[in-house]
Amino acid sequence: MRVLFTFIGGLGHFQPLVPFASAVAAAGHTVAVAAGPDRCAAVRAAGFTAIPVGEGRAEPSRVGPLLAPDRQRDDEELRDGFVRRGAARRVPLYLELFQRWRPDVVGCEEVDFGSVLAAEKLGLPYVNVQVIASGAFVRPAVVSEPVAELRAGLGLPPDPELAMLHRHLLLSPFPPSFRDPAFPLPATAFPIRPPVGPVGRSDPPTVYFTLGTAFNSESGDLFPRVLAGLSDLPVSVVATVGRHLDPAELGPQRPGVRVERYLPQETVLPHCDLVISHGGSGSVVGALAHGLPTVLLPLGADQPQNAEQCARLGVGRELDPVAATPHDVRAAVEEVLAEPGYRRAARRVRAEMLDLPEPARAVPLLERLAG
Repeated sequence: MRVLFTFIGGLGHFQPLVPFASAVAAAGHTVAVAAGPDRCAAVRAAGFTAIPVGEGRAEPSRVGPLLAPDRQRDDEELRDGFVRRGAARRVPLYLELFQRWRPDVVGCEEVDFGSVLAAEKLGLPYVNVQVIASGAFVRPAVVSEPVAELRAGLGLPPDPELAMLHRHLLLSPFPPSFRDPAFPLPATAFPIRPPVGPVGRSDPPTVYFTLGTAFNSESGDLFPRVLAGLSDLPVSVVATVGRHLDPAELGPQRPGVRVERYLPQETVLPHCDLVISHGGSGSVVGALAHGLPTVLLPLGADQPQNAEQCARLGVGRELDPVAATPHDVRAAVEEVLAEPGYRRAARRVRAEMLDLPEPARAVPLLERLAG
């Protein structure tokens, strides 16, 4: 069986595909991943054949200004950036690629609408892999109109409820309890276990601070503000700031504070007691997979919705990224570390993840889909 996975976003849209794509490859099937040219190195580093699609994105050279979270703006970016522009550009490229590479099944990440449309147009079976933990960001009310425009242009029938996104099989590598109850999984969904790590404690407590792989480039003064809030707490700190910010620009740090451009999350989390993040799906689920509570500073995209689910489950505190002062950061970290209920709630979610089927259990579903 030949399986071609696709993703259109950043690395946060690729990582949820990796466990399942690895399971498919381990079962002896041929796997490749189609991605933007600037993401292909990461695909190859993960052990997959990379196929460049489209044009690379210009990376910012420095950290940009911090904007106040705006859900309407985020909806517009999803509708216009990922559908009207992104999918419209990708559809003809995918049509050519699918006919050339001849996959038996296509694995489409959640917001790669162009991949779904191209597979449907060619009559190829496809599986949708969720990359957004809350399930509340991609909604018909936001994207159905531009999707309908693309469907009409391809001669595909109307699909106002976006059944195309889960028509055959939907894989959800997230704990079901984390999903927004207002957006339940469809009948075609099969939850699979995300990577789950060990639970650790350190003395003194260790706090991990990250703004992910994309939003760190538009974080303004958030890094120095958060580090200032942690400066006189009796904790060790590990912070990753991304390639757009030189750690030296943050000035000298006290002993016990380590600031790096990048560290693999899976090497840091087993030694932590709390995670401060922007609330991206990868950062939140990574923390919960190690039973770690969290303090959230949501900047945009799916992050406000993820923060809502963290609050509902009692696994963390949310702060306003624009208004939060160093004192606010310190108080939130002290509260989450001192109140054991946050850690207990996070460990409950981790236990739920451990009970989910391993990704290999979904491979027969894909084989059946391929016929």
